[in-house]
Amino acid sequence: MASLKDLRNRIASVKATRKITKAMQMVAAAKLRRAQEAAVAARPYSERMAVVLANLSSAVAGQAGAPQMLAGTGKDQTHLLVICTAERGLCGGFNSSITRLAREHADRLVAMGKTVKMMTVGKKGNDSLKRVYGKYIVDAVDFRGQKAVRYDNATGVGAKIISMFADGEFDVCTLFFAEFKSVISQKPTALQLIPAAVSGGKAPDLAGAVYEAEPDETEILADLLPRNISIQVFRALLENAASEQGARMSAMDNATRNAGDMINKLSIKYNRQRQAQITKELIEIISGAEAL
Repeated sequence: MASLKDLRNRIASVKATRKITKAMQMVAAAKLRRAQEAAVAARPYSERMAVVLANLSSAVAGQAGAPQMLAGTGKDQTHLLVICTAERGLCGGFNSSITRLAREHADRLVAMGKTVKMMTVGKKGNDSLKRVYGKYIVDAVDFRGQKAVRYDNATGVGAKIISMFADGEFDVCTLFFAEFKSVISQKPTALQLIPAAVSGGKAPDLAGAVYEAEPDETEILADLLPRNISIQVFRALLENAASEQGARMSAMDNATRNAGDMINKLSIKYNRQRQAQITKELIEIISGAEAL
């Protein structure tokens, strides 16, 4: 049985931990608002980009001169998985949910005889995957020294993806991230970047109007497709930033409540043990007095 001193030390330790988790919850709540606004603001642009690509790709579908990023290499053998996670932990199951989706996707591809390559964006994803999937990781990117996500970060990752594709290092590229839904809900998402997945774009109602592109669709796509990769990566980073803060806020709130419950249980145990010790001392005093 723990002594009274041990219980006092344990209670003090849990109280100190509760202060830390409460502070982290408040910081995450303050950061969440800005991160959520940035993620929501980026969605219309990326969605509109998908609509434009869908319209333009329909005009060049099946043509011999279609951009390779749109048409693909004609093969489906080598897959590049770009896995975006956070730089820090203590955010519940946020990082593990993304890496679990990527692992399941990689296992399916390997079972089908495909070649898998991985690029990790974020320290936690790399740390989680390198133990088992280290042989598949070809590049690791992290932004530990930066306070906020910038478009320059996305363009750097996008440039690496485009360079690898130009060198023929993969045939299909898929991006993994967590889409922010709410403080308690972050949805792990897989988005195909190459060949560009443009079928989901909803074309606007043109009321039968006929329009022409200047320059032609192939030239516009040659410029938009590389830019679309950076935009989708940027959106993924923004969605991750909001999801991370929401998950951390929820996790620290649970940790704070659990710490409070533990303090109550330890305090009851401490008071009972202290009362039993006092009762024992009183009995010894009374027994000694009666013996005299």
